[in-house]
Amino acid sequence: MIRREIRISRSAERQLGKLPRSDQARVAREMLALADDPFPRGARKLSGYHDVFRIRVGPYRILYSVSETELIIAILKVGHRRDVYR
Repeated sequence: MIRREIRISRSAERQLGKLPRSDQARVAREMLALADDPFPRGARKLSGYHDVFRIRVGPYRILYSVSETELIIAILKVGHRRDVYR
């Protein structure tokens, strides 16, 4: 199984820091799990984008991009479902 590199954008890092402490660990664990499986059950491709996907973690969403040629997953945004798509 191929393990991919995870890169977190500065904005996603700040957004993760603003989440409640109890949820930060759960969201971070899901982000790191993307290295082993970039398309877990429940992952959905965002319409209008070529390679951007989202996963649900409770009321939060993780938006990420997958580069198959470079084996990199870039975390773009992390936030509550009502705010993350704006």
